[in-house]
Amino acid sequence: MKKIVLAYSGGLDTSIAITWLKEKYNCEVIAMAADVGQGEELDPLHEKAIASGASKLYIEDVREEFIRDFVYPMLKSGALYEEKYLMGTAIARPAIAKRLVEVAEKEGADAIAHGATGKGNDQVRFELTVKALAPHLKIVAPWREWDIRSRDDAFDYAEKRGIPVPVTKAKPYSMDRNIWHLSYEGGVLEDPSAEPEKEMFLLTVDPADAPDTPEYVEIGFEQGIPVSIDGKAKDPVELLTELNTLAGKHGVGRVDMVENRLVGMKSRGVYETPGGTLLFFAHRELESLALDRETMHFKEIAGVKYGELVYNGQWYTPLREALDAFFDSTQRNVTGSVRLKLFKGNLTVAGRKSPFSLYREDLATFGADVIYNQQDAEGFINLFGLPLKVQGLLEKSKK
Repeated sequence: MKKIVLAYSGGLDTSIAITWLKEKYNCEVIAMAADVGQGEELDPLHEKAIASGASKLYIEDVREEFIRDFVYPMLKSGALYEEKYLMGTAIARPAIAKRLVEVAEKEGADAIAHGATGKGNDQVRFELTVKALAPHLKIVAPWREWDIRSRDDAFDYAEKRGIPVPVTKAKPYSMDRNIWHLSYEGGVLEDPSAEPEKEMFLLTVDPADAPDTPEYVEIGFEQGIPVSIDGKAKDPVELLTELNTLAGKHGVGRVDMVENRLVGMKSRGVYETPGGTLLFFAHRELESLALDRETMHFKEIAGVKYGELVYNGQWYTPLREALDAFFDSTQRNVTGSVRLKLFKGNLTVAGRKSPFSLYREDLATFGADVIYNQQDAEGFINLFGLPLKVQGLLEKSKK
């Protein structure tokens, strides 16, 4: 191999990977950082990448593509992993890997490399995307090859070679940030009985310190896609950035969970998904108005599978594309707005409306109505309960 393009974040793993790749393969290493909304984390990357031995660094702004082509389809599906995780890391990997492949092909590279460990899910997510989009490229995963076996080993390697790294042995959190979320793993979090330190959180305030007055926000949707805040149209980056700030201010969007990794082990992760939590909650509330019962219930089942595909790195698969077609069809009438109330880490719905609402007050009312004949319920119950009645008669005849 003469040229390798590395998915570069500037973190501990990818910082030492540049030097290691050059030492191991005696080849040119090009670093590629995809801007998926890391913010100020990107500022020092150019200097760090070159200092670590990269011949050049690409910083690719894929924020809008990430939200439009990856996050929004996932939002429309209603997918959660294990009922809690909004999959901020998982959904970013195919977006990053897609651009990694594009840079590798532009540069005429022989291979791509990533800094994911051999214990985690990200190695699968990166590599399945590369296999789907550029099967001719070789894949190098340093964590599966080198003699480094722990974070402490990695720190020592960086120290000996003068490689600047953003974390220390005293605060060894592994963090992954994008415009959708921020995740924390490692360090004291490896003990699932330990409470995260208050100072660790960067996107959300402690709910106890949040404002003492609730705040309301109205999110508008068109065919399942969020398009406005309080009646003002927003592009995807603007919308999510504003909602992140608002939800973070009120301590909304924290998740602490022990999850089942694809590779077989359990791991503890702490996540902040402030704006994403608002969107997921609001979208589901709007669907409660616009979707019929059978579609809504089946969509919940399909959403579980979709979440598994996203989590397991199977984005570029025929099944995911087919499911997207199904979810898109369910969203044709998911248009309207939802008003949310934010207060000290809590999120509640304060109202929802849609021109395609299936809710009819004249049917649901407990007052007098002329549409619903309550006497019709007797025949329905008799037929619906007939199998139970037959079973009951059989059981009684046995006595």
